Parts: sequence; structure tokens; C-alpha cells
Amino acid sequence: MKFKHTFHVFIDNFSVTYKLLLYRITVDIIAMFIGALALSPLVNTFLPEVSNVIDSAMKYLLRLLSGEVGDLREFSQKVVDAFNDLVSLFATKRTHIALVAVLFGVLYIISNWFKQLGNFAAASVMNDKMALHAQSPFLATLIKNLKRASVFSLIYVPLSTLYDFTLAFVFFNLFFRILPGSLLFFVNIFLFLVCIIFAISFKMTIFSDWLPALIRGKMKQGEAIKYAFSRKNKGTFNVLSNFVVMCILIFGINAFALICTLGVGMIITIPSSFLIIIGFELVNYYDRNEMKYFIDKNTIIKPEKEQTVSRQEFLRGDTD
Repeated sequence: MKFKHTFHVFIDNFSVTYKLLLYRITVDIIAMFIGALALSPLVNTFLPEVSNVIDSAMKYLLRLLSGEVGDLREFSQKVVDAFNDLVSLFATKRTHIALVAVLFGVLYIISNWFKQLGNFAAASVMNDKMALHAQSPFLATLIKNLKRASVFSLIYVPLSTLYDFTLAFVFFNLFFRILPGSLLFFVNIFLFLVCIIFAISFKMTIFSDWLPALIRGKMKQGEAIKYAFSRKNKGTFNVLSNFVVMCILIFGINAFALICTLGVGMIITIPSSFLIIIGFELVNYYDRNEMKYFIDKNTIIKPEKEQTVSRQEFLRGDTD
């Protein structure tokens, strides 16, 4: 039922997709402009080797997708050789690499910080629609919640970035350095993606109640973090399994958009993916806390036992 309700909530809030898309594009353009100005002299040093890795990987994938598996081992070796050449270049330019890594890292964290502000605003708009079926403007909601969203992003982005990069580094070294001699290259890719999906699903499970607790629960940052990491009576395995299925579907839809529309469809599928995840987090929070909510203009999901709304909550507009 949570999947069904999440889908209805997403459709009811579909217009937010375009607003989030415009916001994220603006952030990306500014980040790319700053990055191009600051990093182009350093990045140009590594472009030939990086291009060689990408070219070899694309040829391998095209062979794999076309079913020409006879010379896959040869193409996989070319990918490995190109990557080794890139690593050798890195070894000779460690100072440049360190500078590039720091600058890219700072730029990545700052751009993600701004993007999380957009996610917070999108979640707030969706929550207003679910709680009161109110049409809240995206930009005004962003400005209204700027302080709370900034603190949330300041805490969430470094934690999320550290988690993502640590596990990606561990899994990459495990499947492409330690095990390649005992497993086929495409088996390594399969296992790598499986581990990445489960790692992302686990992270989303742990953090799933953070945004709803701030926005719908109106908790302070410390209370929301404590509530998010507390797993008592939260059906963690059920939430995790839902996120695994959701991640697989999102990966599949975005891969389909990348291949079949030459990437054009990802203009819609990427922001939609974030809204679907946010929608599920809100639906999960509402259901667990036995709150009623709109999934469309004419449909309200009611719990078996409704909470009593106090006079103060009613006057503040905090109705279920």
C-alpha cells in the first residue's frame, strides 16, 4: 500500500518536478561555471587518459549490450589498461591530484548543500499538499524554511558524502582490484552494482525519518536526528526492502531514459526520482504515526485510530 500511496502522492505533486528541475539545473550551471574557471588548467593534464578510460568502457558496454561476447575479455583488458595508465599518471602528479581532489570535493559538497535546500523545499511543498491539500509556492517555501533547511543540509551533506565515497571506494577496490582474477569482469560489475544499491537503500532507510520529522513533526534538529536514528518499532527491514525495490526501479528507469532517449528523458526522471523518494519518506512517516493525509484532491488516507488534534495545533494549521 505504501508504494501505491507514494505513487499517488507523486502524481498529485508532479508539478513540483519542474520546479525542482529548474532549481537543480541552476545550481549545476553555477557549479560547473565555477569549476571550469578554477579547475580547467589542472583538469586538462588528465583529459587524454580520462577520455581513454571512458572510450574503452563505452566500447566494452556497447559490445556487451549488442551480445558480441566473443572478445569481451579483450575489451575488458583495454578498460583495465586504460585505468592503469590513468593511475600511473596520478602517481606522478600527486600534488596536482590533491589540489584537484580538494577543489572538486569542496565544489561537490557546496553544490549538494544547495541541492538539499531544494529537496527540503520540495518536501515541504509535498507535505502541505498531503496535510491540507494546500498549493504552496516552491520559491516562497524555500525562503521561508531557509534557516532550518540550511542547518539540515550542513549536517546531512557531509555525512552522506562521507558514507557514499567510503563505500564506493571499498566496493571498487574489492571488486576491481582484489577479486578480478577470480571473477569475470561483468560479474564484478554486477556485484558492484548490487552492493551499491543495498548501500544506498540502507542509507535512505536510516535517514528516511529525518526530513519528515523536521517538516511534519516540527521537531528541532537534535530531536529529528535522534528520532531518525532510533529504529525501535519502525519496521526497519520492511522499509529497507521497499527502498531496495525503489532503487532498482529508479536505476532501471534512469538507465532506460539514458539509453533510449539519449539522455533527454533524464531531464524528467532525475528530479522525479528525488520526489518519489521524498514522497515515500512522508507516506511512511504519516502511516507510522497514524496521521491522515491526502493522496489526491478527493482521497484521504485515514488510519484505523486517528490522533486527536489540539486547539493550538488546529489554529497553527498543524492538522492531520
